[in-house]
Amino acid sequence: MKKFIYIVSSAVLMAACESRTYEEISDTAPITEKITYNKDVKAIIETNCVACHSPGPQALTNYNQVKSNIDNIIDRINRPNGDPGKMPQGGSLSPAQINIITKWKADGLTEN
Repeated sequence: MKKFIYIVSSAVLMAACESRTYEEISDTAPITEKITYNKDVKAIIETNCVACHSPGPQALTNYNQVKSNIDNIIDRINRPNGDPGKMPQGGSLSPAQINIITKWKADGLTEN
């Protein structure tokens, strides 16, 4: 009987567990502070975009370039995996990074 209770208890506990990491869970939390380019967005762009988007007409190396391309950036980072226009190529931003960029636009695209 103890073995049966142990097996049932284990099964219930395993079924209740989520396989998501802390980062994935926290990625969906609403952002309450104001997002700025220098404080929040610049590092995301430098880490994920500048390798391919520098230099040239599609460069994303400074505030003005990112700001003027924000609608295209948001469209491309939100495309489904497998879409040839998905950015960054061969990867994906985390939900938290996408939320930061989207909120930056909603907050008025401030630099500092």
